[in-house]
Amino acid sequence: MKNVKTILVIEDEPDIRELIHFNLNKFDYNVQLASNGEKGLKEARASEPDLILLDLMLPGIQGIDVCRLIKSDPNLQNIPIIILSALGQEEDIVKGLDAGADDYVSKPFSLDILNARIKTVLRRYTKKEDENLNKKISFKGIDISSRTRDVKIDGKSILLTYTEFQILHLL
Repeated sequence: MKNVKTILVIEDEPDIRELIHFNLNKFDYNVQLASNGEKGLKEARASEPDLILLDLMLPGIQGIDVCRLIKSDPNLQNIPIIILSALGQEEDIVKGLDAGADDYVSKPFSLDILNARIKTVLRRYTKKEDENLNKKISFKGIDISSRTRDVKIDGKSILLTYTEFQILHLL
């Protein structure tokens, strides 16, 4: 079974929001929608999507601030963000990327190009997650394999519950 990715679209223009929603559904993404920065932050915290498409010019909290808040939140900071904005000047793009966005797409945009960029960013993050899953950690005689969930202390295997392993791995 295919792993369906969830994308949160934070866009205040209803027509653009619906167009993106319709087309992302065609590309087999699960799509969540938010019409402003506050709702977007709330939805991101509630559902922790796989990727966020973020408009910069939003009512209330501006998109650039939403990006900074997400990237400074330990629970959300690893969610990739692609900015979609009518602000296409070089300084706007630099500000967006400096705020933590992973990519920047200027409006108007091609839906096929947007989908290609989404796939590229998701592939990059999936590769990082896979690398972290296969990582082996060694510290003061303790060896931990993330992939196999094996723990050895001075070469001797230790049996841990899933929760115990997660806590040890986190530490």
